[in-house]
Amino acid sequence: MHEFKQNSYEAKFLQSSLPKIGLIALSTDLTIEQDFSRICRDHNVDIYVNRIPFLNPLNHENYLKMKNHLPDIAKNILPGENINCIAYGCTSGSIAIGEDIIANEIHKSKPNAYVTTPITAAIKAFTKLNIKRIAVLTPYPAEVNKTVFDYLKRHHMEIINFNSFNLKYDSEIANVDPQSVFETVKSLDLGNCDAVFVSCTALRIVEILQSIEDFINKPIISSNQAIIWDSLRSVNVNNSIVGYGKLLEQV
Repeated sequence: MHEFKQNSYEAKFLQSSLPKIGLIALSTDLTIEQDFSRICRDHNVDIYVNRIPFLNPLNHENYLKMKNHLPDIAKNILPGENINCIAYGCTSGSIAIGEDIIANEIHKSKPNAYVTTPITAAIKAFTKLNIKRIAVLTPYPAEVNKTVFDYLKRHHMEIINFNSFNLKYDSEIANVDPQSVFETVKSLDLGNCDAVFVSCTALRIVEILQSIEDFINKPIISSNQAIIWDSLRSVNVNNSIVGYGKLLEQV
């Protein structure tokens, strides 16, 4: 063809689209996107991701710096489009900033979205499974762990023991060998616990979570598992999802 000539066709549009979940991931998080993809890929939902600026090390001051970015980060997840759910992917950051503040900031640009955080979802998961007594495992330094401890106590959780890898950088956390996480959970005193809560969206546990549950014969609630569960249920993906712990099997 020597000259431009276009053939034109009439496009046919879908009558409906899949529910949309927007994920706000930390700029330093190497894990949460993979976990969303791993669990959600076979279900009728679309996932869209934007990253929020975050500086390591993990501390209260750096968590608070994310607050003012939230409206623009949410806005730029499909600008002008309706998003059914927005998941803010930072457990300890949610505690530092405050769940209500996070929701309010996101609603400035996405007013109709259901907003969830890992700690919001974890508390819902404890209620769903009637979990009252927990062992806690985190990768955080002690000053961050104290805020997690205080938050869980305020929400009436009985903490049997609290355990940590004492890391300050997301790059370190994401490189913790999942088998090391497995061995650590196996070593905990779980006799008086209803479940284990494994906090942090950067820690790789989702891929081995079912194996740990099967071994200890108690539920594991992890940050990514819980926020994915809450996000999916908020858009009416209510089927049992097998292979990622008791929580996602609930309908």
